[in-house]
Amino acid sequence: MKQTDLSIFEQKILYKFNEINILEEALSHSSFVNEQDDATIKDNERFEFLGDAVLNLVVGHILMQRYPELNEGDLSRMRAGLVNESQLATIARTIDLGSFLRLGRGEIQTNGRGKNSILADTFEAVIAAVYIDGGFDEAFKMIENHFSDLLNSIGALLDNHDYKSRIQELVQENYKITPQYRVLQESGPDHDKTFNVQLDVREVRTEGIGKSKKMAEQDAARKALDLLQK
Repeated sequence: MKQTDLSIFEQKILYKFNEINILEEALSHSSFVNEQDDATIKDNERFEFLGDAVLNLVVGHILMQRYPELNEGDLSRMRAGLVNESQLATIARTIDLGSFLRLGRGEIQTNGRGKNSILADTFEAVIAAVYIDGGFDEAFKMIENHFSDLLNSIGALLDNHDYKSRIQELVQENYKITPQYRVLQESGPDHDKTFNVQLDVREVRTEGIGKSKKMAEQDAARKALDLLQK
């Protein structure tokens, strides 16, 4: 990979490496390493392990600072909603991470650059690379920068806005009916589920997403409330 390519990536993540080989390792998928004759080239799986720990620590720290009134269960659910594979892959796409991946031929042919799992894992590896190269403060800064929009949006759902109660009051007063919620889908393992909920009220239908059924219903209610108030 050309040095200029990596300098472009450094601009995207707002961090310049002291040791560029650390970044190269973070971007090296096992499929790429398996095709090399050079035994000194390592894949990014160990970095991914470390990056996951750093990411959870930093996001947990930020959530505790922002929401001192929340208990451990609420904080855990919020963090799970921020650091799951789908969200990490979304952030990876905003920095065009896929273009800088070092992949094997097989992964390239099967659109490895667009796979959520590879993008999410590599983003965690990049976090570890920043942590190793620049220390905790630099890793903290990088994570805070790239998660700011997500942190703000998930926080809005819990900022004392009980959208379910508000929409119920609105429709009962004006239409004498009750909003109907239905779970469309549950995905992910038991410890990290994502819920999709549909809300129907009169001619309005919305879908909400959350790390608990309650959060998904609140998300759907918020969207429906916006439409009905317009």
